[in-house]
Amino acid sequence: MKKIDKSIIIAELIKLDAGVVPVLTEVGMHCLGCPAAQGETLGEACEAHGINVDELIAKINAVLEG
Repeated sequence: MKKIDKSIIIAELIKLDAGVVPVLTEVGMHCLGCPAAQGETLGEACEAHGINVDELIAKINAVLEG
């Protein structure tokens, strides 16, 4: 499976693999169905929520590989 980076749109990430939802909510991204998630990149969301994007990407890629 292709690894993701911070430019992926959150809604596209969830469509790619819904198994990432628990990872996102665990770090504080609870509004995954909100309008912002439809056009916001993972990097933008991390910046808005004060989340380390590199650590989150590593966790997400681990889920996608598993």
